[in-house]
Amino acid sequence: MRKTGSSIGSVFIGTQIDEALYEDLEAALLQADTGVQATQFLLDDLRRRVKSSKTTDPAAVKGLLAQALADLLQPLQQALPIGAQADGPTVLMIAGVNGAGKTTTIGKLTWHLSHAGASVLLAAADTFRAAAREQLGVWATRNTVEIISQQGGDPAAVSFDAVTAGRARGRDVVLIDTAGRLPTQLHLMEELKKIKRVIQKADPSAPHQVLLVIDGNTGQNALAQVKAFDAALGLTGLVVTKLDGTAKGGVLAAIAIWGRERGAVVPVYFIGVGEQLEDLQPFDAQEFASALLA
Repeated sequence: MRKTGSSIGSVFIGTQIDEALYEDLEAALLQADTGVQATQFLLDDLRRRVKSSKTTDPAAVKGLLAQALADLLQPLQQALPIGAQADGPTVLMIAGVNGAGKTTTIGKLTWHLSHAGASVLLAAADTFRAAAREQLGVWATRNTVEIISQQGGDPAAVSFDAVTAGRARGRDVVLIDTAGRLPTQLHLMEELKKIKRVIQKADPSAPHQVLLVIDGNTGQNALAQVKAFDAALGLTGLVVTKLDGTAKGGVLAAIAIWGRERGAVVPVYFIGVGEQLEDLQPFDAQEFASALLA
């Protein structure tokens, strides 16, 4: 997010604290995909902080903005709860549109969980996309974990088998890869709902987590995806990918504002910052705010 950071950071260079500064900040935040509501919230918060601190230094205002952003994002910073069930595995259902990096994220998440000491079972329930099963199989091999799959099988049936097998084999976590789809593909969204219902037949308390993988490059469209998938499935968490590229990152502020209005935030459990296995990192609000503001 260096480009975004330098863009917002430049607003504070060679200036003074006046309305022109706030107007430039508004433009920079909007260009960073923060969205109208989150931008207005942050500017109002910043004005209060500047007034309260009686600061006259533009550089100090930048620090106040970073703290305002970190405070807004802080509720999104939560640890992924694993092993809270007294009996049976933690079942994670993973959704997302094609191209968001969903299957790759599952591979990295498997590595993360395995290195934390959890035993993982994968379910190749993405029977819609060609080679998705094979791609997940490669990740299973790399992580030396088992995978449940069927040649052209029904996604819900694969999911049911995986949850049943995870319980029978004593696994800690079952990760279910579902087909990528756009929220506008209503028949495919209905299939996602069916998968969730069938999972509940194998374990009435499952899925324990419904995670959406979103591409950090898609800006405000990412917020639209979050809203649509939440309406269909009831999201419990997010993974934001591709923040190592041209992603502006401000959409997380918009997601935080939406969570406040919703009455319950949807946590950002992990962010993807590179191609390596270890590049899936737990979300840290303070670090993210610092990076966004360079």
